[in-house]
Amino acid sequence: NLRALTSWVGIARLSAVVLSCLAFSLVASTGQFWGPYGTWCMFSWCFCFVVTLLVLLLELLELYPLLPLSWDDFTAAFSMLAALMVFTSSVVYPATFISGSCSSSQCARQAVATAASCLCFLAYAVEVSLTRAKPGDISSFLSTVPGLLKVFEAYVACLIFSLLDAYSGKPGLMWCVAVYSLCFIFTLLIIIFTIGRCLTYIPCPLEKMLVGYNFLALLMYLTATILWPLYSFRGQGRPQHCGPSCPWNKQLGITFLTIFNLIAYLVDLVYSTRMVFFRAP
Repeated sequence: NLRALTSWVGIARLSAVVLSCLAFSLVASTGQFWGPYGTWCMFSWCFCFVVTLLVLLLELLELYPLLPLSWDDFTAAFSMLAALMVFTSSVVYPATFISGSCSSSQCARQAVATAASCLCFLAYAVEVSLTRAKPGDISSFLSTVPGLLKVFEAYVACLIFSLLDAYSGKPGLMWCVAVYSLCFIFTLLIIIFTIGRCLTYIPCPLEKMLVGYNFLALLMYLTATILWPLYSFRGQGRPQHCGPSCPWNKQLGITFLTIFNLIAYLVDLVYSTRMVFFRAP
């Protein structure tokens, strides 16, 4: 099926394959990707490269119907996830490894790798926009706005987990961690069940259940948005020498990520409610 390569979606995927390969190859040639941040960036580029190449091959050879999963849901969820991962790497890598004047050949390769990563993010963003379901089309749930928001919510929760440091002994912070964990687990289960075509086995109205879950998650994140900064920053100012690994900076990052997920669940609730209760005749 040559349309897998010649269609606009195929061209976007081919661009993502080339750009992600260019990004991790240039960074690997510099050897500057130590520590958790460098490892994460390299993993993101390599993971997106491998999975996108696999998607292209399966569509080119028309083997994807043999897989026991919803292919449209899988590709929609992966393109959204890849866009988020590459975007994070495009921000984290230069902020961590490029500093001061950039005059050496090593720094030039790092700058080109960052540019390639940014273009790779744009390629995945184009794929997401091209494969997004049209209004009223719910044949592929994860390609709708609520479905894409589910991937965003799970990814932001993963970022929150990566920043969690000291929270034991403070009931307010422990409640926030419980909120992050419970919402992440349920959101991840929704994504997995959708891709695995298992939602039909749930013995209740699925659409209304999702609306109820979104409302509950919104309330829980609202409490976390209030309690996390209240317990984290009460009586604590920003230390004078506070680097990227400073606990205060991590707590601030979690605060902003909590607000992002709160907004995501609010938009998710609005769209889900419209899809379920205000369908066009």
